[in-house]
Amino acid sequence: MSAAGHRISAIAEAVGGHATCADDPVIAHLSIDSRKAFSSADTLFIALRGQRHDGHRYVRELFARGMRHFMVMDDVDADIAKGSIIIRVADTLDALQRLAGWHRAHFNIPVVGITGSNGKTVVKEWLFHLLRDSEHIVRSPGSWNSQVGVPLSVWNMRTEHTLGLFEAGISEPGEMEHLRSVIRPTIGIFTNIGPAHGAGFTSDAKKAEEKALLFTEAGTVVHCADHARVVDALHALGINQRAAMRGWSRERNGWLHVVREEAHGACTRIHVSNEAVDFSFEIPFTDDASVENALHCVTFLLHLGRSPEWIAQRTPQLPPVSMRLETVEGMHGITLLNDAYSNDTASLAIALDQLDALAAGRPKAVVLSDLVGSGEGIEARYERVGQLLQRARLGTVLTIGPELAQHKSIDAEHVMHFATADELLDGVDPATLADHVVLVKGARAFELERVAQRWQRQVHGTVLEVDLEAIRHNLNHYRSKLAPGVRTMAMVKAFGYGAGALELARLFAHENVNYLGVAYADEGVDLRQNGIDLPILVMNPEPVPFEVMHRFALEAEVYDARSLRESIHAATHVNDAPAVHIKLDTGMHRLGFVEAELPQLLESLREAKRLKVASILSHLAAAEDPEQDGFTRAQITAFTRMATAIGEVLGYKPLWHVANSAGITRWPQAHFDMVRLGIGMHGIGMDATETALLLPAAALRTPIAQLKQLHDGDTVGYNRRGRISGSRTLATLPIGYADGLSRRLGNGIGRAWIAGQPAPFIGHVCMDMCMVDVTGIACGVGDMASVFDRDHPVADVARDMGTIAYEVLTSISQRVKRVYVRG
Repeated sequence: MSAAGHRISAIAEAVGGHATCADDPVIAHLSIDSRKAFSSADTLFIALRGQRHDGHRYVRELFARGMRHFMVMDDVDADIAKGSIIIRVADTLDALQRLAGWHRAHFNIPVVGITGSNGKTVVKEWLFHLLRDSEHIVRSPGSWNSQVGVPLSVWNMRTEHTLGLFEAGISEPGEMEHLRSVIRPTIGIFTNIGPAHGAGFTSDAKKAEEKALLFTEAGTVVHCADHARVVDALHALGINQRAAMRGWSRERNGWLHVVREEAHGACTRIHVSNEAVDFSFEIPFTDDASVENALHCVTFLLHLGRSPEWIAQRTPQLPPVSMRLETVEGMHGITLLNDAYSNDTASLAIALDQLDALAAGRPKAVVLSDLVGSGEGIEARYERVGQLLQRARLGTVLTIGPELAQHKSIDAEHVMHFATADELLDGVDPATLADHVVLVKGARAFELERVAQRWQRQVHGTVLEVDLEAIRHNLNHYRSKLAPGVRTMAMVKAFGYGAGALELARLFAHENVNYLGVAYADEGVDLRQNGIDLPILVMNPEPVPFEVMHRFALEAEVYDARSLRESIHAATHVNDAPAVHIKLDTGMHRLGFVEAELPQLLESLREAKRLKVASILSHLAAAEDPEQDGFTRAQITAFTRMATAIGEVLGYKPLWHVANSAGITRWPQAHFDMVRLGIGMHGIGMDATETALLLPAAALRTPIAQLKQLHDGDTVGYNRRGRISGSRTLATLPIGYADGLSRRLGNGIGRAWIAGQPAPFIGHVCMDMCMVDVTGIACGVGDMASVFDRDHPVADVARDMGTIAYEVLTSISQRVKRVYVRG
């Protein structure tokens, strides 16, 4: 291989494929996502096929954009084959994994494979933080630990690297052997075994053994010797006979003994010893998971030969690991993508990809600090940074630090250099970045978090955290149930079910959703004014001047004689009038033409030659309820009968759609041409079984504002409704009914969650605040309380309120800051 990559002929031979090539270029980059930017000279696009996607669909689009190297399973069109180099294989995923394994075999450096139920990413990132000054490290970006993420991570190995850190995650038997052959770890770290990702395994013991397969050829395995499942799995596979076991233990079962753990303030001091060492180190965390992750790291470092003094000097600076980039609304229409706590080329590449996806055509800017302690030479480091920034096609780059100021290859329309964050804040008016998407990316030492904080629009401490990766997962869950060609409409009405319509619309545009649905024209106008160009259906009856619908290309729902007359009149007098959607009432009895009105509807359509009908729709009243299946079948039958008659009069078949989220799951015969996705995308299925397959998409959190001690007989809140028995500790939270926390909660109904423990509401919920009982919970002012989150579902809050999750989500006030994260 060359320093940059491999010849394409060698790649073809490595994967057992056939290449059509006259030239033999060097391939440095692999791409599996047609939406991402690429350099055409040295990128190979691999067309992966799965249940929910097929990369072959995008080959022609990529060819038109300049891609000239493809790995495919299917034949490509003759003009593409003639103008490109094509590697033809039987299975592109298998070929990707074989390619990465072949690439890995070119390197003889320590490679660490990390697996377990939890903690993989934190252990990897902490090891990177601890070792980056002395090693040139290649590692999995983010949480790239899947069948696709692992080979893409390993492909990043280059001759200058001295250490590899790679995660491996699995969800079913048979997967780890594929990942083992790619990573080929010389050292293993087995974090733990818990309930995560257990659905595909018959028991925790079987899951542990499957994960342990990663270490069958490793020379050393780091683990907790007190975790019986982990130890049993290593013994069952005979790994303990072949590898050096580096277990840590609180029970004197391992190579390293944990003598004592003492929490003080926000830190934990840990004393460890074995035959060679006896010392203490400190970490800036007190939770059990962080202590466990730190002990894995320290055990590994001792195995590498790092001295106790070296370790103790560095562990107090361990950073919190944010595995998700946060997106928040900034002033002047700015959208901020905040990653102000880490900076290296691998995470910069990921952040720039997310910036591009988030921008959706808007101008892009980056605030970037110097890279600290990457282990590689400065010239090579910033040459790579320059290449990444050039590929991102940025309008503005603002740098902080002396090294970037000296680097001359940053390519952007506007480049400014600053010595410190303060200098940047004094020298840049954020109004000059109005309507930009701005990535703030920096090492902790440069304090770029202050830039993100200063440029945010809202500062209310209560936040609704929206996980865009969870929404994408849920979207794909429902898409996987659809036949090829069935389209999707994503509902973003009611401020996107409380999550924020604009950011969801940008996500859905990036995910190639076909339509957006809103309730009122104002919602559609706002999306159009913010650059959303997907087709938008306005579904509710509020009369809106046709000029508004026409100017913003909004498509109206026609549901009665009046709306039909207005639409026909508009179509008659305006050449490019938007198409309409005909709503049929098949039993919901809310909006729509009933079957008795069908003859008059058909007569009107017969005469309306210029009216364009985009779709015919209805609404299933009880798709989720088995007791109402007879009614649902009757609705589907009536819709089919009425829609068929309309199509015969029109002379063409518009799109048909009736299925909502529950209808997608339970009524495949009702998928027709398009389905409408709403609450399911937010992680709420029609029942517990389906909900378990989805990911919760939102978390409502608020900081503790004050703690106080109350005593027997004291009262809390308005009308003295909260009454204290004994001595209790009370916390005041800055969230109230003006934020969307219902007054149906309070007085012992419902709870917040603090440090994983329930804190019941006491007294009435106030307009801007509420009070909770935190007696016995270790917490302080500023600690976060959750009303609902991934572990405490919004459905539980709805149950306490005697309502449905829709109401809880859509009631969250827009004064609550929305923070967008990705997985």
